[in-house]
Amino acid sequence: MTDRTPKVSDPHAIAWISETQDDGRNIDSELGILSGEAASQVTLRSKYDRALRAQSFPYIPSKQSQASPSYYDAPMLKQPVWIWSIPAYFYVGGVAGVGATFGAAAQLFAPEAMRSLVLKSRWTATVGGAMSAALLIHDLGVPSRFLNMLRVFRISSPMSMGSWILSIFSTAAGGAAVLSLGPNIFRPVAETCGVVAGLLGLGLSGYTGVLISQSAVPVWQQAYRTMPVLFLASGTAAAASFFEFFKLNEPEHRAVQRFALMGKMVELLATATLEADANRVKRVGRPLKQGFSGFLWQTAKVLTVASAVLSVLPGRSRKKTITAAFLGSLASLGLRFGIFYAGKASALDPRASFEVQRKLASPDAGDLAAEARPN
Repeated sequence: MTDRTPKVSDPHAIAWISETQDDGRNIDSELGILSGEAASQVTLRSKYDRALRAQSFPYIPSKQSQASPSYYDAPMLKQPVWIWSIPAYFYVGGVAGVGATFGAAAQLFAPEAMRSLVLKSRWTATVGGAMSAALLIHDLGVPSRFLNMLRVFRISSPMSMGSWILSIFSTAAGGAAVLSLGPNIFRPVAETCGVVAGLLGLGLSGYTGVLISQSAVPVWQQAYRTMPVLFLASGTAAAASFFEFFKLNEPEHRAVQRFALMGKMVELLATATLEADANRVKRVGRPLKQGFSGFLWQTAKVLTVASAVLSVLPGRSRKKTITAAFLGSLASLGLRFGIFYAGKASALDPRASFEVQRKLASPDAGDLAAEARPN
């Protein structure tokens, strides 16, 4: 049998192999030829050309040497589209949720001595749940959008779980409040609804902290460990402050005051921890110290301290109780709106997201954009 494979040393054999075999190593040199509209583009050589380019593009992000990068000083993220009704929902939901928890605890441990507090908490939860749904629908714009959120039940989604928690909570709280007015035969059902509302109330008060911390907004994202605890503590302080406006008997007043003081102490600790988390990247923590959001945040801390001091002063005065409740309510509102507007300011910061990802320390002073421009 004759071997028809040509010798490799033969030039004709090499040409024959390259034409008939393709093992991935054959290169077409014509593919490397520059062609097309930009093929004749040349490097900017003249001083005028370089100056013109410097005016159009002050710096190249991938080649900049500054400590705080950005994308042409443009915000990397879109600002949250939420309006004022969302932080208002944070506050109302916290009062309603923890208020229902107060009522459930009083119902289980002191049903007779704190019967008045139980009824007040049920109606507070009912009205608060209805107001929470109204505030959410106001932000969504169309009521059907809220119903569409209930078409999905997803444990991994804070928004999905929050929608279901609010719906079931409002139903249970309303049932507990309305059935309390009926015959005694409905009392066991009312008690059961009250306990269910109390358990779900903790979720209603805290899930909003989980929700915003799962976003890409730097100041919210950096505080993902502390935000749920802060919202729960603030909800506790807000609910207790709300109940202090009512006339309560001695056991009820003592229990509410203790819950209020506990919530305020945990709230102050959580705010300090949140600031420490945000300030791990200094630029991320700026909205908590500067601007309108910083004013609300810092004022809320001062009001919380003032309310706590009034609560521990000796003596029981109606004016002192009302003042402490008023300051505590303002503090909770200021905290919710402060963290809300801090998120909006953080999203508009063109460098905050870069610094979070790269763990860079932001310069304390100086115009970074001016430093980036070539001389």
